[in-house]
Amino acid sequence: MPQHQYWQRPLSALPAVVLIAALLAGCGGGGGGSSTATTSNVQPSTLPQLPGAPSFTGNTALDGYNWINYRRAQLGLSVLARNGQVDAAAQGHSNYLRLNNTVSHEQTAGAPGFTGVNLADRLSAAGYGLTGGYAIGEVISATSNSSGFYQAEELITAVYHRFVMFEPVFKEVGTGAATAAAGNYTYFTADLTARNGLGAGIGAGRLVNYPANNQTDVPTNFFSDTESPDPVPDQDEVGYPISVHADSGRGGGGVVVRSFTVAPRGGNALSARLLSSATDSRTTASAAAIIPLAPLRAGTVYDVSFDGTVGGVATTRTWSFTTHN
Repeated sequence: MPQHQYWQRPLSALPAVVLIAALLAGCGGGGGGSSTATTSNVQPSTLPQLPGAPSFTGNTALDGYNWINYRRAQLGLSVLARNGQVDAAAQGHSNYLRLNNTVSHEQTAGAPGFTGVNLADRLSAAGYGLTGGYAIGEVISATSNSSGFYQAEELITAVYHRFVMFEPVFKEVGTGAATAAAGNYTYFTADLTARNGLGAGIGAGRLVNYPANNQTDVPTNFFSDTESPDPVPDQDEVGYPISVHADSGRGGGGVVVRSFTVAPRGGNALSARLLSSATDSRTTASAAAIIPLAPLRAGTVYDVSFDGTVGGVATTRTWSFTTHN
């Protein structure tokens, strides 16, 4: 299957943060992809103080890896094993982006730091063969903030990236980072993989949600216009995205939404844009999300309700989260 490739822009035109994502699969996998560019939505200084958060090391690649697994564990997803060969592919790509002053999932043969045209090529060059059924995905950020916690959290905030990072059937991940002296931009790459068959995932007919149940310090807003493609056309500042995730590549029709709502405790359901494979061509069949059309209130408990089917199995779920003060 072809890799989904969307967006490229030279560094001279970049906003404060640039994020792009791609997901592809072969021989029994599944998925979709998208790409985004976003401004800052989180305060990196607060991230290490969150309950159960990993210790900050100052190594961008390691901290990014730890933060991805921290958030996956909050949802009840598997912790991804760190693979040295996948690390090498991710590090090589971050080096390429730095050397060529660009952000892209593809490399050009003959350019400085070239290691492979696409993700599959770069994994192969690093000795990581895609044998058997497999699924691979890549997310990239470029920002003047070198914190791996910050980079990974920004990628999770952008909902199309979240679909890739919270795919349950991935088994391994590799991360790499490179900082350019000019402009002090740090390029962070995370490559997520499963080979020789997909991971166990969460099981047929099941899903997980983000924000997680009883999660606190959830951001109140997201700037939709800075994401490309724009998940909420004709509107900029919106509420924080809320999503559900199921196993991909298992058949059965994926996630089908009958109703998906969010409301402040004791209040009415908010107006929101639904992202599902039925309403949005960029949303993978194994996930869905709602994006409130106005920022959420600070220090407020929100109740979420999902009703639909997952792989043809009727599924109802309710949960709550609290926004930061």
